[in-house]
Amino acid sequence: MAKSSPPKTPQRSIKSRASFAGHPLHPVMIHFPVAALMALVVSDLGYLYSGDPFWARASLWLAGVGAFGGWIASIAGIIDLVTVKRIRRLITGWSHAIIAVMMLSLASLNWLFRLDDPSDLLPWGLALSLLTAAMIALAGWLGGQLVYEHAVGVDVDD
Repeated sequence: MAKSSPPKTPQRSIKSRASFAGHPLHPVMIHFPVAALMALVVSDLGYLYSGDPFWARASLWLAGVGAFGGWIASIAGIIDLVTVKRIRRLITGWSHAIIAVMMLSLASLNWLFRLDDPSDLLPWGLALSLLTAAMIALAGWLGGQLVYEHAVGVDVDD
């Protein structure tokens, strides 16, 4: 006979302090920076494959939009981390924040590498793009845990 898991205890939601009309801002603000930094990998590969300088310029812009947009979105996340005691108590919250800061630092460095010559991609530009994309995946997974397992910024039905 299969063992069933114990019923989950009802969980209280953790309210976001950085919100507008009850909607947390951080999850709303990260979509464009994440999309830009993930598209950066595709743009870099497009430049490597074709040699067309359009892709190098597109990569420069994607790196800049992703880095700056990510830092702006991180403000809402930092507000929640430092002002909501229940989030500060979660190792997942701290892990998400640390990975995100590391990822945004790499994304910013990647943008700075491209400023002088957007076509100078190898080896650091592509390596930083790939590492940033991997860290986005990890930060996103941790962020998903905060929402789905810890109910951060989610209204839970009683």
